[in-house]
Amino acid sequence: MSLKLETERSKTWKDFGDGVPCVLGIDEAGRGPVLGPMVYAAAISPMDQNAELKALGVDDSKALNEAKREEIFEKINNDEEIQQIVAYAIRSLSPELISSSMLKRHKYSLNEVSHDAAIALIRDAFACNVNVVEIKVDTVGPKATYQAKLERLFPGISICVTEKADSLFPIVSAASIAAKVTRDTRLRNWEFKEENIKVPENGFGSGYPGDPNTKKFLQLSVHPIFGFCSLVRASWKTASAIVEKRCVPGYWEDDEEEGKPQNKKMSVWLQPKEGTEVAPKRNVYFKERHMKNVVSF
Repeated sequence: MSLKLETERSKTWKDFGDGVPCVLGIDEAGRGPVLGPMVYAAAISPMDQNAELKALGVDDSKALNEAKREEIFEKINNDEEIQQIVAYAIRSLSPELISSSMLKRHKYSLNEVSHDAAIALIRDAFACNVNVVEIKVDTVGPKATYQAKLERLFPGISICVTEKADSLFPIVSAASIAAKVTRDTRLRNWEFKEENIKVPENGFGSGYPGDPNTKKFLQLSVHPIFGFCSLVRASWKTASAIVEKRCVPGYWEDDEEEGKPQNKKMSVWLQPKEGTEVAPKRNVYFKERHMKNVVSF
């Protein structure tokens, strides 16, 4: 996992339903944790298969235990009859992608990241020849604003954005299960790109800031120079607070050359600036040579 983001599809997602009217539902898993990916999922099902979808046992993933979620997800992936009732696609946003997005000079909020993932999944359904006539979405941010945004992008489609959509609509429940099982599996099977990462005996936990195992992992694994490994969302306050306390103070060469006061906190460099947008600082190499950007020829 890295900064690369792709749509992953179940076997029957492409050309699902052979043109019959379908409902599409969207939900996510892993918005709050400081560890691991956030996974967005879209599920699709024929409009006339709602009873069959309910019979599968779908529900808000948080209302189902792990074994039941995995049982349902296994059927969606491997049962040929169920594959004609429901299909799904996911976009898995790595911790690195989340952090790099939120820490850009021009702020790109987690809500915007989430909206873009959902929009990409809807567009992929249309690109894969799915006849989507209704869309149900679990809200992120103000629901009226989000719904108006989707209605502008997808005119002529019946769209409902609301809280607790994963409890209200079976198709969103199916998306919730796909997102949750995918995230849990990838977190459980995480392979570190970095060497010598210290993991507590009981593992790194669920990834939520309040999890004792997660807390212990963050304290053990932080490097005094390089901060955290790629499993950790560096943009989270939980992580940046530890960097500020545990990492070696640093300064930036450009400030020293320009005679500016030294900023001793590395964490400040990681935080996006509120309010006014600041133009990128030109490297001293270009200043000394009086070099300018060419915008026209």
